[in-house]
Amino acid sequence: MNDNQLILTLFGATGDLAARKLYPAIYRLYKNNNISDKFAVIGTARREWTNEYFREIVYNSILEEITDEENAKEFVSHFYYQPHDVNDGEHYNKLKELSDTLDKQYNIGGNRIYYISLNPQLFPVITHHLSAQNVLTDNGYNRLIIEKPFGFDEESAIELQQQLTESFDENQIYRIDHYLGKELVSSLDKLRYNNIWSQLWSNEFIDNIQISLAEDMGISERGAYYDNSGVTKDMIQNHMMQILSILAMDNPKNASADGFRQEKINAIKSLRTFENTEDLTANVIRAQYTANTAEGIVGYKEEADIPADSQTETYFAAKFDFEMPRWEGVPFFVRSGKRLEGKYTTIHIVFKKDDPNVENNYLRIEFAPEMRIQFFFNQEKPGHKGGAKSVPMTFKYPTEVESEIPHDYERLINACINNQLDHFVHWYEAQYAWQFMDHIHNYWKQLDGQDMKYYKALSTGPVEADELMKAHHTKWYDCKDC
Repeated sequence: MNDNQLILTLFGATGDLAARKLYPAIYRLYKNNNISDKFAVIGTARREWTNEYFREIVYNSILEEITDEENAKEFVSHFYYQPHDVNDGEHYNKLKELSDTLDKQYNIGGNRIYYISLNPQLFPVITHHLSAQNVLTDNGYNRLIIEKPFGFDEESAIELQQQLTESFDENQIYRIDHYLGKELVSSLDKLRYNNIWSQLWSNEFIDNIQISLAEDMGISERGAYYDNSGVTKDMIQNHMMQILSILAMDNPKNASADGFRQEKINAIKSLRTFENTEDLTANVIRAQYTANTAEGIVGYKEEADIPADSQTETYFAAKFDFEMPRWEGVPFFVRSGKRLEGKYTTIHIVFKKDDPNVENNYLRIEFAPEMRIQFFFNQEKPGHKGGAKSVPMTFKYPTEVESEIPHDYERLINACINNQLDHFVHWYEAQYAWQFMDHIHNYWKQLDGQDMKYYKALSTGPVEADELMKAHHTKWYDCKDC
């Protein structure tokens, strides 16, 4: 039985993520023949929808993707809806009946993916009932996709892991980090293992590495959530750690998903933890945005649902060190924040100078606002005065190719169908990332906000982040350097 013959059961089918991301992603897989005609999607949520209304919602969500009307109508006919209370055991009996019926109808053979797009507190409730009520199948496969956050610290993550593994093995759990679905992130390992770059990927040639995840938007209507999260839990513990681990990891011992993920785990474990509050404040900057009256933007503490004495960070910059022979002496600089001057996601690999009088050569990997890879190198200036200037060699996907690149969730759902676990976060990656971040949060509690810095909304961030770079004889490379 093929892996792409399956029933996908979505808990949270009436939610925003499902309509914006998941249904269009599944449709792209279908119209590109990555899912066979032998599939069904069961949507569940509290709302009393019918199959017909559910299919209308799905159809409207894929309007921009439709190139063949008959194909789209056939696609939505595979969607079924069941009102469902995740706490009611009887509802899981009904879910099993519908799943078994559809399995026979489409000749699926027992393959099941359960996608939970709900509050993480409900993950163990749902997985317990799936197992206890025998919804999981004995033939085919059973796979579980869950969204972030995976816990809120190491202690809660361990508790959640213990609960989930009562029903699912670790190799059946697919923790989504949508950054791992991005084209350039998914190909980072291919780039760094290219025979040219792999020879340079160490402290012998690299001066420093920088990662920037910048957002110009504020917290919108997510104040209550964000103030309990901050940028470290919203961006650093997950997205940033995933990019860091791929850049820093040693070569896998084999080409398997296990080999790849083990080296990512080893890299995260190798991050040097800060020794005390003095060590922390010397290497970590946390800050909040303040008002920009000219642009009509309020400060973080004036946002809805934010306490006036909030110590939640909207900006984070830090110098990280990996205790690995490959990276001895190479600082990794990371930064991320809300209400910055622009929205961009970039990696800069800054090489050691071959001449103290010229700029560093550097490799720039840009995910947004454009998707491109550039190598900036020193070249003789034209004319009689001589000297050197930095010039780029640029790779950018042609427009016709870029339109064919899978979207984040499309890539990840397809990876789950094909059992490609290297596109997902292993439990130990999550645990060690939380261990590292918990050290930082514990020191922040001791500091009680004394180290908080501030920056004007739509600026480049706090001046202290620039001073951090100057202390290490470098600078932030950003979009204005392109």
